[in-house]
Amino acid sequence: MRLSKLYGKEIVTLPDCERLGYLGDCDMLIDNETGKIKSLIIPESKGFFSFFIDKRYLEIPWERIKKVGNDMIIIDLANILK
Repeated sequence: MRLSKLYGKEIVTLPDCERLGYLGDCDMLIDNETGKIKSLIIPESKGFFSFFIDKRYLEIPWERIKKVGNDMIIIDLANILK
C-alpha cells in the first residue's frame, strides 16, 4: 500500500474505540533497509494550549494495526496504555 493511500485516514483504538486523530497529524517510523513501516508516532493532545507547552507522543508498533479500511485505521492498544 502506498503512503498516499494511508494519508488522511482516521485512527481509532480498540477496545475503547477512542479517536486518536488522522494519519496526516502523525509521523511514521520507517525501516531504512526494507522501507516497511515500523510504528506510528501520534501526538497526544490534552487541549489547545498543550500544543505550545508539553508535547507527548504515543508510539504504536505496526504489529498493533488490526485493520486498514477505506476511511480508518483500527489499532489494538490493549495492555499498552494501562
